[in-house]
Amino acid sequence: MSKIALITGANRGLGRNSALALAEDGVDLILTYRSNEAEAAEVLEAVRKLGRTAVAFRLDVGALDTHQAFADDVRRALRDQWGRDTFDFLVNNAGVGIYASIADTTVAQFDELLDVHLRGAFFLTQTLLPLLADGGRILNLSTGLARFTKPGYAAYALMKGAVEVFTRYLAAELGPRRITVNTLAPGVVATDFAGGAVRDTPAIQEALATEIALGRVGQPDDIGGVVAALLEGRTGFITGQRVEASGGTLL
Repeated sequence: MSKIALITGANRGLGRNSALALAEDGVDLILTYRSNEAEAAEVLEAVRKLGRTAVAFRLDVGALDTHQAFADDVRRALRDQWGRDTFDFLVNNAGVGIYASIADTTVAQFDELLDVHLRGAFFLTQTLLPLLADGGRILNLSTGLARFTKPGYAAYALMKGAVEVFTRYLAAELGPRRITVNTLAPGVVATDFAGGAVRDTPAIQEALATEIALGRVGQPDDIGGVVAALLEGRTGFITGQRVEASGGTLL
C-alpha cells in the first residue's frame, strides 16, 4: 500500500519540490494551495505523470475556522481515492515571508506571520492528528534564520523558532503513537521567497555564497530531496530534532 503525504503550500517553491521528490519515491499526495489554483493544477499534473495519485485543496492555513472543513475534505479524499481513513506524512510547509526591521514591523505584519507560521501550523496539526496514521511522520519547516541572524527577518525567525519548540513538544506527546516529529530548517534557497530576490539576483547569490561552506545558495531540489529522505522508512528513529539544510551557512 502506497504511503500518502499531506503537504501544505505545495503549489510553489519548496512545497512543490518536496511533492515532486516524494512522488518520485512512490508517495501519493494531498496538496494545499492558498490562492493559485493554476499552479496547484500544474503540480498535480506533474505528480500524476510520475504515476502517483494526488489531490489538491484550497486552504488558508492562517484561517483557523476553515481547518475542520479542510479535514473533512481530506477524510473524504482518503476514502474515495485510497479506500483509507488515514494518511502517513504531514509536512507543515505553508508560509509567508515579510521583510522588515524590528523598528518598522507593523502589528498587521506580525499577526500575519503569527497566524500562518505558528497558530496555523499548531492548530492545523491538532485538527489533523486523528487522520494521521500511527507510526507516521510530521515534518515542520523552519529556517536557518532561527540560528543565524540577518537584519529584517526578526519577526519571521521568531515564529520559526517557536515552531522548533513546538516540534520537540509534539514529538514527546506523539511518541506513544510511534509518530516522529522533526524540523527541517532550510538556509538561503533560490525561490520566490521575499519576492524572488535571491533567485533573480546573481549579485545577491554571489555575496551570500561567501558565507556558505559549499560555496553556493541552495536550490529547491536541494530541499525537496531532504524532505523525502527524512520521511522515508530508514529514518524512523529520529524524532524531536532540528535538521538544517543550508550548505553550511555561517558555521
